[in-house]
This record gives sequence, structure tokens and C-alpha cells, in this order.
Amino acid sequence: MCPGVRKQISSSIAIFVTVVIAAFLSGCKTPQEFKQQADEEVYKAIDQKWKPEHGTMVNYRISDVEPAAGSIVLDPNWLPEGRLTLADAVAIATARSRDYQARKESLYATGLDLTLDRWEFAAHWFGTFDAGYSRDADDESLNAGGRFGFDKLLADGTQISAGITTDWLRFLTGDPRTSLGSVLTAGIAKPLLRGSSRQVVQENLTQSERNLLYEIRGFNRFRKEFVVNIVSGYFRVLEALDSVGNAESNYESLTLSYERARMRAEAGRVPPIEAAQTEQQMLQARDNLARAQRSYEQALDNFKLDLATPVDRPMQLDPNMLVEIASMQIVEPNFPVEDAVQTALASRLDLASSYDQVDDARRKVDVAIDALRARLDLVGSSAIRSTEPTDAARLQFHEGSYDVGMELELPLDQKSERNAFRRAQIAYTQAQRQYQQSVDEVKLEVRNAYRGLIEAARRYGIQKISLDLARRRVESASMLFEAGRAQARDLLEAQDALLSAQNETTATLVDYMIAKLSFYRDIELLKIRPDGLWEPLEDQNKQLF
Repeated sequence: MCPGVRKQISSSIAIFVTVVIAAFLSGCKTPQEFKQQADEEVYKAIDQKWKPEHGTMVNYRISDVEPAAGSIVLDPNWLPEGRLTLADAVAIATARSRDYQARKESLYATGLDLTLDRWEFAAHWFGTFDAGYSRDADDESLNAGGRFGFDKLLADGTQISAGITTDWLRFLTGDPRTSLGSVLTAGIAKPLLRGSSRQVVQENLTQSERNLLYEIRGFNRFRKEFVVNIVSGYFRVLEALDSVGNAESNYESLTLSYERARMRAEAGRVPPIEAAQTEQQMLQARDNLARAQRSYEQALDNFKLDLATPVDRPMQLDPNMLVEIASMQIVEPNFPVEDAVQTALASRLDLASSYDQVDDARRKVDVAIDALRARLDLVGSSAIRSTEPTDAARLQFHEGSYDVGMELELPLDQKSERNAFRRAQIAYTQAQRQYQQSVDEVKLEVRNAYRGLIEAARRYGIQKISLDLARRRVESASMLFEAGRAQARDLLEAQDALLSAQNETTATLVDYMIAKLSFYRDIELLKIRPDGLWEPLEDQNKQLF
């Protein structure tokens, strides 16, 4: 082979390789760039669908994405010095809770699904390059080629495509002939019957758009349920801690009573059995203290788990929070339950999604009906070659091939389409029933929450009176026992009644707090602030929280 031909071959190979590498690099992104692109698309879609009635747009982005303005950002190992306040506990839970993180990731995944369905209606570009070398006894050759173009689906079901194919062939031995040509192709297929409706063609996209809206609503319902659960856990731990304090006071009081009874029994002033009864009650109180301590530690560890904090890490909650809620005006609701039910029916986010899902099922029926029709498509195609064997840039439009026609598929065997249609009809009926079921469940939840709020307020009032009576009973029994006018059993029963009243008063106080939060959550009036706590609510100009 002559040096000139070899030089041409080397240059051609270098040019081809350069083009291939440049095309590859121009279309290739790093994994980080892909991640950033996905994050931007997902949160753009979420932000567009997030309405003011859904709540504040904070604390909803996954952990490896830049947080939204105002969101809680904490050091993973941070815990406040001293006692953990309720506000700190909610903030820590919002930032670290595994359940909360999983719900944010579910929201992100739903947005990611939407980006793919939107992409289905974008222009899909493609580019391929190939090259090869072959040699036999008579000849050797280098061949190369490529194809570049796009496909696109329109909203009315029309599919269009265009591409250009290039072929390059140079013989390396013998006559150094060169062949370089290209072919421009285009095609279109427009449905006229089945699949020609925009509603049918875009059904997957429409459903994906609706799914993201449902997930946003569900996420904000979750935030309200989440904060109620964290607050409930916080106060249940304080309730357990208060029980420890009550059990300790009871044990100390019974220890003192036992010492007095023992000395009086030794002096012959009371029968020895009364001292034994007091000692037995004292030991029981000691056992109650041990069990109360264990229950408190178990409740605290469970709460640490809710906060995604190591269970072996020391933590103390603030018992002053019980004093704060005890200073609240604890009264029964002064509005009819029917008003609360109507508020919930008009505002509940999950109920709105259930209502919209009936429309989803109706659209599925329309899609199934469309599938029963015949398929009739208008199709067209063209292929245009370049003019000269070595001139790929000049295309012979006047000598190209152009085709147009119709494709008909008769609806002769449609058992699967028929069954899908009937399933869609049944699913539509089920969706209607499910919505009515959801309405009834919301009514039931609100009525139960309303009754629970009334019960909690009444029980707290009763337990406060019971606690006052129990204290006076202990004082009276102690004085009578000292005066020898009462038996040890009377004092021990009074001590038991006091312990029970103390625990029940704290329990009903916590029950009221949780019942009130739960009630406003169930009627969708509980609004979550950026710090994870709830907005103060007012009812007839009275501060509720």
C-alpha cells in the first residue's frame, strides 16, 4: 500500500475516533450531575403542586438534597445540654426520625416517577456509531457509520421520528475506492380511532400528576400525625416519670408509717399485726417503685428510638411541661360536634385524595372503552439518499421515496380488552364506595375524638377533686392513727388511694393534651410550623394551645 493511501487512512481513522469521542463526552454526565438534574426536576414538580392549604413547604426534602429555606438542620450527634424540651424533641424527631425520612423519600420517589412520565412526551434523541475492520486473502477494509435522530410522541397519540444514517467505506488494498453516503429517513403514525384521544394518550401522565398531588397531601397528613405521636410520646414519658416520683413518695411515707407502727407495737400500744401489715404495705410500695422505675426507663428508651437517638445515650425530659399544661384552661368543647364534622369533611387532605381517586377510576373506564375500538392509523414515511458516493451532505429530495397509507386493525378478538373494561367498571364502583367509606370513617374519627376530648376534660376535673380528697384522707387517717383512734389498715388504704389519685390525675392531664391535639389533627386544623411544632389555635377567641 502506498504511503499516501496509508496517510489518508490514518487521518480518516483519527478524525472518526475524534468525532466518536467528542460525541460520547458531550452526551455523558457524571453520576453527581445526573443526581443534581434528577433532584432539580423532582423538587420543581413538587413545589409546583404544593398549595398553601397543604402546609408550610419545609422539612420535606430528602437528606442528601439542599434543604428548603426555614427547614430544621441539626448536627446528627447533637443533643441539648440538660433537659430536653418538647420543642427540641420535636425538632430532633423531624430531622432524624427514620419514619419521617422514609416518608420524605416516598414523596421524592413519586416525583421521580412523574419526571419519567413527562419525559415520554419529550423528544428522545439518539445517536449511534459503529466501526469495523476486516481482512481476507484478497483484500482488507475499514468500514464505519453512524445514525442520529429523534422520536417524539405527541399528546394526540401521533408518533413522529426522523434520523440520518451515514455509511463510510474505504478499501485498504487494491483500488483505493471510497464510498461515503447518507440517508435521511422520517416517519409519522397518527391514530384516527383507538388511541386518538388526548385523555387516553396522556392517562399515565395524568395519573402520575395526580399521584404526586396525593403524596403531597399524604405527606402533610403524616406530618400532623407525626407531631402528635412525638408529643404523645414525650408526655407519656413524663407521665411515667411522675409515677416514679409518686411511687417514691409513697414508699417514703409508708416507711415512716412502718417505723411508727413498729415502735407503737413494741410499746404495746397496737397489736403486732398492724405493724406487720404496715411493713408488708411498705415492701409492696418498694416493689411498685422498682416497677415504676423500669416502666419509666423503658418508655424513655422507646422515645429515644422515635427520635432516632441511641438508646444508650443519657437523656432527661423537662417535667415542667406537665406544670405548663396543667395551667391550661381545661374545659369541654363549646361548639357542636356537627360543626367539627363539617370542618373535617371540607378540609381533610386524605378525604380530598379519596374523592379525586373516584375521578381516576372513571378515567380508567374511558381508557378501557377506547381500547375496544378498532385501530386505524394514518402512516407515512420517507427515505432520501445523498447525491454522490462521496458527498453525504447533498440529499436528493426529488429522487427520494415517499410513502403514505392507512393501517387498520379490526376488533375481532378482544377478550382481554373486554375483561379489562369490566374490571375498570367494577373498580369505578369500588372507588365510589371507598369514598363513601372514607367519609363515614372521617365522621366517626371526628365524633370519637370529640367524645374523647369531652371525656378527658371531665375525667381530669374528677381526678383533681379525687386527689384533693385523697390528700385530706391521708392527713385525717394519720392524725387518727397517731391518736389511736384508727387502725393501720385505714392509713394504708388512704395511702393507696392517694397514690392512685396522683397517678390518675397526671394520666388524665396527659390524656387531655393528647386528645386536644388529636381532635384538631382529625378536623385538619392542626398546622405545623417550620420548627415541627403546631401553630397556636383559637376557638371563639380563647387560646387553646
